[in-house]
Amino acid sequence: MEPTEDYSFPPVSFKPLLTEISGLLRSTSSTLAVAETTTGGLVSASLLSVSGASKFFVGGATVYTTKSRRAWAGWTDENLVNYIGPTPELVTELAANVREQMDVTYCIGEWGAAGPTVPGPPLVHMIAGQTCIAVVSHEGFATRVVNTGVADREKNMVTFTRAALVLLRDVLAGDVKLERQYLPA
Repeated sequence: MEPTEDYSFPPVSFKPLLTEISGLLRSTSSTLAVAETTTGGLVSASLLSVSGASKFFVGGATVYTTKSRRAWAGWTDENLVNYIGPTPELVTELAANVREQMDVTYCIGEWGAAGPTVPGPPLVHMIAGQTCIAVVSHEGFATRVVNTGVADREKNMVTFTRAALVLLRDVLAGDVKLERQYLPA
């Protein structure tokens, strides 16, 4: 007998969070874009699993490579020369660039290393099981660094996705105060 496939998506534990996010975005007629790396599109897919997502979700990009970061996330030669791995500042810039390009109220940015391996120097900020997350609006930004302490790629991808959604919910609900001192042009 072949194993039975489980087609439930998103994870059941995400559903109340997604319902809350959808309600908060709709209640303010806010729009959203996503720029993600190690979550591989799971943040976007989770948001799109909500019925009526077209009312708030404008688009998402999985900017996993340098080529895609240049094309879709506003990366320049300067970014490449100075790149040492993902940082809260870099993911904030990523989200700010995509927010501006997509002309949305909010953009989630995510960038890290799911594991099991990471490149070596000069990427000194990359630790398997760690990601940086930012939510950016025209009013400011909020960031979080998530470190799971494990190098399990699939678990980290799901954990990072949940963390990105939680930060978005916290920003939308006003539970996180937005910072203003660093917002790229």
